[in-house]
Amino acid sequence: MKRTLFTLIALLAVSVTVRAADDVASAVAGTVKKIDSASKILVVKTDDGAEHTFHFAKDISVHAGKDVAKTPDESLKGLKEGSRVAIHYTAKGSRETAHEVDVIGDDGLKATKGTVTRIDRSSKFLAVKTADGTEETFKLTGRAVEDSGKGIAKGAETSSHVTVYYTEDAGKKIAHFFE
Repeated sequence: MKRTLFTLIALLAVSVTVRAADDVASAVAGTVKKIDSASKILVVKTDDGAEHTFHFAKDISVHAGKDVAKTPDESLKGLKEGSRVAIHYTAKGSRETAHEVDVIGDDGLKATKGTVTRIDRSSKFLAVKTADGTEETFKLTGRAVEDSGKGIAKGAETSSHVTVYYTEDAGKKIAHFFE
């Protein structure tokens, strides 16, 4: 009986570990190197020099300033080679699937740099003190809560230097990505 129970617990632990490794959510910033609309693939060179090949998910959305594209065909119109982007993606094995693309810069999201003064992932709130001493507050999107700022460790959450990429809607700043 004990051996059967031990075997069941071991199998359960392995199955949970395997399932957790199936879809790993993450985000990365970089520059669009290639767009292949026929195969719905986007190649991005990250800030650290690595190249990622992303496949478009069925639920892809692209944020380019005020415009949001909901399908891969629409989203390709908002992207071009050389665009600076933040990609929210999942990885299953070696396949990386882009679910959201945030265009950064003149044609896309705005950016601000500063030091985190408060962060509350449960209420989707981020406050940042900028270099000039003002405090800016941001509402975090669901993907920003899930994917961004993972390098901000507990205890260091109120002293980390970040760049926040955001849009504005009705006077409110909506953070899509921060690193």
